[in-house]
Amino acid sequence: MDNTTTEAGSVTGGVRLLLRLEGLTLFVGMTVLYGVWGGSWWVYAILFLAPDLSFAGYAFGPKEGAVIYNAAHSYMAPVALMTAGFATAEPLVLSIAMIWLAHIGIDRALGYGLKYQAGFGFTHMGRIGKAKSPQT
Repeated sequence: MDNTTTEAGSVTGGVRLLLRLEGLTLFVGMTVLYGVWGGSWWVYAILFLAPDLSFAGYAFGPKEGAVIYNAAHSYMAPVALMTAGFATAEPLVLSIAMIWLAHIGIDRALGYGLKYQAGFGFTHMGRIGKAKSPQT
């Protein structure tokens, strides 16, 4: 398989690298912005892993787990939250949005993508875990 094709919906090669670099950029950008914003680092530390509580959705099965995990790891909700925070000038809302986006960014930088219903290890950025394929 060459670097321009996908297998089971996952990206490979340069596109995968670009997605990981975008994630790293988002993580660094939101963390720096949070610091410039003057947010509490205690709040950052406490809330940074909060989206990972969505793992609990897998207790209901792989389909439900993927839906719940993806809802917590998609850009849609935190960007909407950030927009609302700017519109209402609510510092806590903006802080939560920045932390949430930073979390998603580091996940993408580490290769953790949105999940397919086939199971937790099947992501849009490639397989993760023990059954990881050699080209990802």
